[in-house]
Amino acid sequence: MTTSPTIHKPGEESKHQRLLIVDDDPLILELLGLFISSFGYEFDSANDGLEALKKIEEDYFAIVITDMIMPRMDGMQLLQQIKEKHAYVGVIVVTGHTGTFSYTDVINAGASDFISKPFNSDELEAKINRIFREQKIIRELEYLSTRDPLTNLYNRRTFDDKMREEAYRAHRQGYPLFLALLDVDRFKDYNDSYGHQAGDDALRCMGNLLRQNLRENVDSAFRFGGDEFAIILPQTEPDEAQQITNRIHENFGVLCPYGALTLSIGLAHFTRNDDQPWQKDLKELVSRADKALYRAKDSGRNRIVNAD
Repeated sequence: MTTSPTIHKPGEESKHQRLLIVDDDPLILELLGLFISSFGYEFDSANDGLEALKKIEEDYFAIVITDMIMPRMDGMQLLQQIKEKHAYVGVIVVTGHTGTFSYTDVINAGASDFISKPFNSDELEAKINRIFREQKIIRELEYLSTRDPLTNLYNRRTFDDKMREEAYRAHRQGYPLFLALLDVDRFKDYNDSYGHQAGDDALRCMGNLLRQNLRENVDSAFRFGGDEFAIILPQTEPDEAQQITNRIHENFGVLCPYGALTLSIGLAHFTRNDDQPWQKDLKELVSRADKALYRAKDSGRNRIVNAD
């Protein structure tokens, strides 16, 4: 299965500029290491493809620079494994055997670039910098495509992917998973009375509220649509889920004091039914949280209702 790194905010470039050099010749490894250090980048090294794959599984590398002729696993096999399992990694193939592997061969196999031995530092630096620029553009586009531009929370499309991913993981690892749907009460009236700018300010405040009250790198917050939001709470016991939603509910009036706006929340626990498709379980989870939310609104708003 292809994996991808966590999407970070654009600008965190130092986290995305680490290289792995792979060659069975210690002199080439040393030379490449000296060049890369002089370019200002961090790197690690491996003596063949198998050792390289193990390091890629254990750590993040933006670019792999590999020789082609190596024992145990050659560069072409390594390239194929990287493209299959770690497609986000750029690969530069370095070889003196230009008669065995052509530029077309390695590019068609998924390499980002090709360099022949002997090579000079200027050529290598130019190729590395080009790949980093391309990766930066891709990260920025990915980041923007997952975000709601007003609140900077994840968007509705990303919710579907994240909910499925977290449900699979929770079931596989055997921990509880909760979903909460949140709705800003009387938002339409507020927006109509004070204007769209005031309404946008309230929604941005809601985004800040969720970011401040969720566990970093654990929970996920989304703008579900309009004045409705969602939070996914993995590795969360029932009392913890209640505490988190209580904290958000209580802090809304303090951090977002916009007229008569209050907050209603519906909370539901994910359960897996092996007799039906995953998609139906996920649809039922959202439906139960949604029904709990509307029970909260129908019973007077400004409260939390637990579907379970």
